[in-house]
Parts: sequence; structure tokens; C-alpha cells
Amino acid sequence: MISEWFQRVGSSVPRGFSRYFILELLQKKPHTGIEIINYASEQSNGIWKPSPGLIYPLLGRLLDEKLIEETKDGRYQITKKGIETAQDIDKVNDVIKKQLDVLFRLGNVGRFVVLDLLEKISTMGSILSSNISNMTHEETEKYRKFLQDELKKIDEGDSEKKEREIRIE
Repeated sequence: MISEWFQRVGSSVPRGFSRYFILELLQKKPHTGIEIINYASEQSNGIWKPSPGLIYPLLGRLLDEKLIEETKDGRYQITKKGIETAQDIDKVNDVIKKQLDVLFRLGNVGRFVVLDLLEKISTMGSILSSNISNMTHEETEKYRKFLQDELKKIDEGDSEKKEREIRIE
């Protein structure tokens, strides 16, 4: 089961990654499509070189969603809405990192849970990324509240674990 899962997702860039890679990159400075492709290849030591067939349609979708805009010299730059979206993604990443850290501390059982969680996160991320431009403010807030509640549970669980460790000592 695990080896099948790794074969499906471990050998390629996760679905939806390219979208967030572009937003993250454009926060630093405007880039052309080819610069984005070359940067990805350079940063991954040639392991990942996104094709123009991936990058340019994605840039078009990001333009349609008003997350980026094209400059007069043909470069793409992030918009205020794009920056806010990238910041939301950073918050989600922080939640996920804390969850994974706790789970990895649980040993082998935690690793199985992590693999399951990663698959669920990947699915949820794909659904959210493909629908985010169509979501209402109410729906966005619902997901934000859910993630904040999950983070709170992790923090509370971490505090309880530390208290138990102190009592054992």
C-alpha cells in the first residue's frame, strides 16, 4: 500500500504545486514565463523542469483569477489579491508542518497517519486550488476556521504531551 502511494505521488511534483510555486516566486520580483521555467529547473537541479504547456496555461488562469498581472515588458507580477492568497497558503503550510511534526514523533504509527494525512491534504489542496476563485467569502472563512481549529487542537495536544512528560520525569 505505501509503496503504491509513493509511486503515485512520490516521484512527481504534487498536484497544485506549480500554482503556489509561481505565486511564491513572483512575490520576489516579476518574471517572464521562460524565467519561471528556468528558475524551477535551476532550483531543483534539473529534476523538475515544467513545460511551457504547463506554465503558460497556468499563468493564464492566474491572470483570470486576478492573482497576477502582466507588465508592459511581458513579465508577470503578483497582485495584492495574489499576495493575500500566498499568505493564506503560508498559514496552511504552518498548520500542516506542526501536524506532521507531532505525527512523526509518534513513531511508525505516526508515519502511517502522516501518509494518510498527506494524501488527504493533497486532495483537499487540489480541490481548494481549483475552486478558490469561485468560492464565496463565507466558504473561504469556513475553511480558514476549520484550519485554525485544527491548529488549536494540535497546540492543545502538544501542551498535554509536555505536561505528561514533565510528570513522568
